[in-house]
Amino acid sequence: MKDTSFVENALRDILFGARMLRRNPGFTIIAALTLALGIGATSSVFSLVQGVLLTPPPYPQPGQVMLIQPVRLDGEPRLGGSTTEQWSGWQKESKSFAAMAGYDWTFDYMRLPEGSAGVAGLEVTSDYFNVIGIKPIVGRAFLESEMPTNPERATSLILGYDLWQRRFHGDTNVVGKVVHLSRHEPLTVVGVMPPGVRFLPSFGEEANPGYDVNARADYWLPAAPDPAKPTGGSGNGPWSVAGRLRSRVTPAQAQVELTAITVRQAHANDYYQGLTVRVQPLTEFLNRDGRRLLLPLSGAVALVFLIACGNATGLLVARGLQRHQEYAVRCALGASRLRLVRQVLAESLLLALLGGVMGIVLMVAIVHGFKAVGGSAIPRLDAVSVGGPVLACCLVASVIAAVLAGLMPALRTLHTEPAQAIKGSGPTGSTTRSERRLLGGVAAVQLALTLALLVGAGLLIRTVANLTRVRAGFNTAHILTMSVMFNGLDMQHHDDYDHVLLERISALPGVNKAAFVWGLPLTGNRWINEELRVEGHADRTKAADKVPVGLLTVTPEYFDTVGMNIIEGRDFRRADNFFDWKNWDEPVAGETPCVCIINQAMAEKFFPNANPIGRKLITWPWLKRPKQIVGIVGDARTLALTRKVEPEVYFPFYQMYPFTSHFIVRTTSNPLSLAATVQRELRRLDPTAAVDHVKTFDQIRAESVAPQTLAMQLLVGFSLVGSVLALVGVYGVLSLSVSSRKRELAIRLAVGAPRRTIVGLVLASGLKLIVVGLLIGTGIAMASTRLLQGFLFGVESTDWVTFVLVGLSFTAVALLACLPPTLRATRVDPMSTLRCE
Repeated sequence: MKDTSFVENALRDILFGARMLRRNPGFTIIAALTLALGIGATSSVFSLVQGVLLTPPPYPQPGQVMLIQPVRLDGEPRLGGSTTEQWSGWQKESKSFAAMAGYDWTFDYMRLPEGSAGVAGLEVTSDYFNVIGIKPIVGRAFLESEMPTNPERATSLILGYDLWQRRFHGDTNVVGKVVHLSRHEPLTVVGVMPPGVRFLPSFGEEANPGYDVNARADYWLPAAPDPAKPTGGSGNGPWSVAGRLRSRVTPAQAQVELTAITVRQAHANDYYQGLTVRVQPLTEFLNRDGRRLLLPLSGAVALVFLIACGNATGLLVARGLQRHQEYAVRCALGASRLRLVRQVLAESLLLALLGGVMGIVLMVAIVHGFKAVGGSAIPRLDAVSVGGPVLACCLVASVIAAVLAGLMPALRTLHTEPAQAIKGSGPTGSTTRSERRLLGGVAAVQLALTLALLVGAGLLIRTVANLTRVRAGFNTAHILTMSVMFNGLDMQHHDDYDHVLLERISALPGVNKAAFVWGLPLTGNRWINEELRVEGHADRTKAADKVPVGLLTVTPEYFDTVGMNIIEGRDFRRADNFFDWKNWDEPVAGETPCVCIINQAMAEKFFPNANPIGRKLITWPWLKRPKQIVGIVGDARTLALTRKVEPEVYFPFYQMYPFTSHFIVRTTSNPLSLAATVQRELRRLDPTAAVDHVKTFDQIRAESVAPQTLAMQLLVGFSLVGSVLALVGVYGVLSLSVSSRKRELAIRLAVGAPRRTIVGLVLASGLKLIVVGLLIGTGIAMASTRLLQGFLFGVESTDWVTFVLVGLSFTAVALLACLPPTLRATRVDPMSTLRCE
């Protein structure tokens, strides 16, 4: 019976609360919208956290999959993965791993009748699928007999689920069909992987233009370690390595074991001296970039949620004042104070649930906005969805908001005195000094939290402003770029084909210049060479002593096309492109010398006190053709605007011809308007040509700073919402204060106090709230802005200029919010007020 009575009473409270809210639609809508802003923003960011950070890779026990990477003992960055000798030693000696495999990211073009299409995949050793714990859903995995030492000689292929659906329409009879990739002999499909299988990180491949560790793999090729190439992997460079831990083995134990093995390898081979090994859980690595962005956003949205709850608290307290006599009458008629508390909490819960429903609508809109603008800044954004966990978060946020917003108004009813309230002359009631202090404290906290948001937004605004002023070393305006791969042309004659193509494109209306390049600025796209040395200098034999140098290859007039200046020496000429591909390793009598151009950073690093023009570089120890330096070009930021310039060497396009290349066109008008025309000319030369990543240089520049820009936009948006709510809170607190002190103000005016005294009295109360908020907010900002350190550029997280400017601006705006209650206080009529009292 007691349970039934409780349920019936709760139902009555909810129905009564619904009627009261329906009778006051203005209050209901404003309070619900206030809570909806906090709930919707919180749930939308949680949807990102859930989709990006909390959704594990689709592998059995993904926490047991480890990435294994050699690193330098001195903490300096090291490029690339493990040598065949090194990771084979780990595999043989380690007892911590149930399986260990090498792999390498690769890309290619699938030849199709309508034109080639770019695809990306992995070259993997035999244990790879045991490491990730997934088997094909159609067909089988690779056989040991299918594992070549050179994957370009592979005969079998496993398709990714998305490519299977896209190109083979989910045909279950795909096994046995032949696939044609540009760099391979015809490949026979032997299996299809399940949906959702993404790449594993390939260390050293980040510079490739199509590399995306968060993408779903299109295919897998078999590969095997080649004992004849102990310092090479599958023929394309060092291996990336992953392993699956045995049960009850921790990452720390595996770290200790592999470190000991690596020390023994260093004693046996000088090449490994100065190196150690890092064992890192796969999930930790994949969540690195997402955590860097989403943790600060989670903190920011939590502040917005608290500000919204504080605002709703003020609204409910004001409504409680209007219903003060109602509560007193109900107490006089026998209602318990606990019943009143329950009634107020029921109304706040209904408001929060209504705000939650509105918040869901807002959340869906925000999530769609994230997907529209955050594609290049948020990893694995395609995994974000509005599902059960996100809706559950919305419900929990609504309940928490109901408790936070309704607790103070509910507790206030405990102090209701029926006799005094009924004897009161007005229906509005009055707040006590302690209640005004408590509401003032809530408003001060709102101001403090808002100040922290605004300081973070200010730091990011300054970061983006600093990035716009960075001298990239080239001119991004009016440049169209695209990735191009010619499948139907003979490499021996590419020089002639491309020269004709450049002349055709340059002659098009609206085109100024055109060029080919491998090493597009701001994309990180370049080759990395740690073996390069100056002729006459000794080799660096230890891996930890090697200096990484970026290698790029360009056609003549590339520097002029992108606006880079030749500081000394000369540009490339067409004659520099001559290269005898049949005798690429040996100099040929009468052949045009191999030449190169270096950037300023290279000149300062390798030739600090000498003129590099005329000096020769050895690119790799096994190549006998040195490259003569004929020019020095200004520095350009190849990696990103936020990364310092590193040593780089430019080669003539056909002396280091890339598998694919970027075609760039400088136009006299909107570059995208010429995209279709340029692609048409490309395919006139080769109908099977593959064209991808059609973008303007301005778009590439924007993508290179997308994380900073997105973080700024979101934090500015959260700050604006928080500011509006906080200022409304200040306005509400002062309005309540003026209403509660109306008699006091009337007496002051009646005894002759000038109205400027009243103005000073009310403004002093508001200024006190603002000063307390600024002091608390400065402390919160000092602590919270450290989370933004990874996004900042050219400004520190404790930058005093930002703190002062934001503090002064916010103070001025907050004082404006104090003016309406202040003016209302000056209009108090002493005669009518005291007569009513």
